[in-house]
Amino acid sequence: MSDERGGGGFVVAFTLGALVGAVIALLFAPATGEEAREALGEKAKEGAQKTREFLKQQRETLASAVERGREAYHAARDKEPV
Repeated sequence: MSDERGGGGFVVAFTLGALVGAVIALLFAPATGEEAREALGEKAKEGAQKTREFLKQQRETLASAVERGREAYHAARDKEPV
């Protein structure tokens, strides 16, 4: 059975894993507290931006799929004899 949802789940899991890895690396890196907090803040901003972009893309994909479904429904309905 194939997964019809696409790679969205994989992308989210990959992004979260990368973010967690970055946080752990920064916490164990030899940097001052201020530098570490600054780096964490930057990574958090980057992660939030990537998440917003991903969600926007998913909304657009869903809207496109819904529109194609409506068009197919109307085309099939118009072809049926009364």
